[in-house]
Amino acid sequence: MKKHIIALTAIATLSVGAAGQASASSVHTVEKGDTLWSISQAENVSVQDLQQWNNLNSTIIFPSQQLKVEEALETYVVVSGDTLSSIAKKHNMTIKQLMTSNQLTSDLIIPGDKLVLEGSNVIQPKVSAATTTSATSNAPTSEAKATASVEKELTMTSTAYTASCVGCSGITATGINLKANPNQKVISVDPNVIPLGSRVWVEGYGEAIAGDTGGSIKGNKIDIFIPSKQAAINWGHKTVKVKILN
Repeated sequence: MKKHIIALTAIATLSVGAAGQASASSVHTVEKGDTLWSISQAENVSVQDLQQWNNLNSTIIFPSQQLKVEEALETYVVVSGDTLSSIAKKHNMTIKQLMTSNQLTSDLIIPGDKLVLEGSNVIQPKVSAATTTSATSNAPTSEAKATASVEKELTMTSTAYTASCVGCSGITATGINLKANPNQKVISVDPNVIPLGSRVWVEGYGEAIAGDTGGSIKGNKIDIFIPSKQAAINWGHKTVKVKILN
């Protein structure tokens, strides 16, 4: 979800917190070459959010189309002396509701934090300086990161494909131009198994986007995009673990 925690040092000196409704929803005007996936990455939201906020039944969008990329939120700026208990009580919420809405793992809040009180967006967890130092010195491996945010794990049959074949447009089902972006990691999926736009981790391939479909890709089968034709041939048929990430 889009990050909303920001430092407001000037407000931190006040004795009373400030609450209010955010301004009208942000809007993105679609340009040629845009896809829901590219917009979701630029705005730090999910493809599913964009579809829900704009009542889209598919991932097809058009140039000049205006898309909501953020929903209005009622927020509260933490000031000196605030506690989660006092903020929750003031706004007729429980501490658990407040923590869930803001993805807080502890009751630690600091002046300047902006907390969501109402709305569908969720703030990303705060990271203090101490936490950042610890995370840097104990950085997990890429597989450990994937495991920490796994929504679902599957064992699937995999093949590989390339965009350099004769007659191939190189444009995926979600609008990703693989010829223009050969380093983009994309897999072709059965949307009934892995929703289009999902972030995934594939054993032996790494983190990718479920951004394409194929007539022969049904059930627990994926097709991995590899820019080199020979490398795609070398991949062959493999049984791999696939993790759908949050």
